[in-house]
Amino acid sequence: MGLADRFSSLRSRWSRSFPPNLARLMLLACAALWGGSYLLAKFAMEAIPPQWLMGLRMVGACLCMLALFHRHIVPYLTPKIIVPALVVGLTYWGTMVTQTIGLQTIEPGRSAFLTAAYCVLTPFATWIISKTRPKAINLVAGVICLVGVGFVSLKPGGSLSLSTGDWLTIATAIIFSFNLTCLGVYTKRFDPIAVTFVQFGVAGVLFLVGALFTEPMPNAEWLAPSVVASVLYLFLGATMSAQIMQNIGLAHVPASQASIIMCTESLFAVSFSALFWGERIMWSSLVGFALIFAAVLMSVIKPTKHSLHRN
Repeated sequence: MGLADRFSSLRSRWSRSFPPNLARLMLLACAALWGGSYLLAKFAMEAIPPQWLMGLRMVGACLCMLALFHRHIVPYLTPKIIVPALVVGLTYWGTMVTQTIGLQTIEPGRSAFLTAAYCVLTPFATWIISKTRPKAINLVAGVICLVGVGFVSLKPGGSLSLSTGDWLTIATAIIFSFNLTCLGVYTKRFDPIAVTFVQFGVAGVLFLVGALFTEPMPNAEWLAPSVVASVLYLFLGATMSAQIMQNIGLAHVPASQASIIMCTESLFAVSFSALFWGERIMWSSLVGFALIFAAVLMSVIKPTKHSLHRN
């Protein structure tokens, strides 16, 4: 039995009987892996330029996905998937390039919370693309998020100021909201694993082409054990393993609960950054982070009649 067959058999057994609490722990681990990726990317970029780093991450993830899920991927690699691949690949590339370049000049925790604004922006991107109007709570969340960004931008003395890195990270959240909306459309037409694969593939090619023309060529510093470990974490941990745990968790935990658990990504990011990077967090940033997190929770919680009547 090949590796892919073993994985499919394991996934089949899990789908029949899987402890819900273990699924919740997997989602929490997924959020922690994503949260750690900001810190490890920041560290790796001290040696590897951002586009080379993301190119390696995307190509590594594609190779792993092809080895594990080729039966889900290969049948969909037809001309019909070209346009979806370009749309999701370009928008995903846009989110990653703005985030990684922005991360060069701002702290990991700050980057995580500004990026998390995509949860608030996605209903408005859906309104533009699918003509589905956002609800009143989405409008309230948008205002709270905007106020939160205002607090994050406060400098000593009370002046408002966002750096280039901050603006690039806000652009990340905007582009990512459109990426998620497009993914929601195309994963209804194609296998989600195949869509994820072509998204990573297109983004990886764009990163590598951009790196060849705009960034220095690879050098011996890239082979330092700590740098190699960081890169392996990014595509094996934060990309592949996190994606698998997310898919398993979402199959056994209600979406409303899962989304709240995964929102803790930004909390993990700022905690790791403060502990291991020495990020100093001002009171105004703490208030801003709290407001952004509250807005994210308002955007992802979907109360039902059952939950409203539960004691």
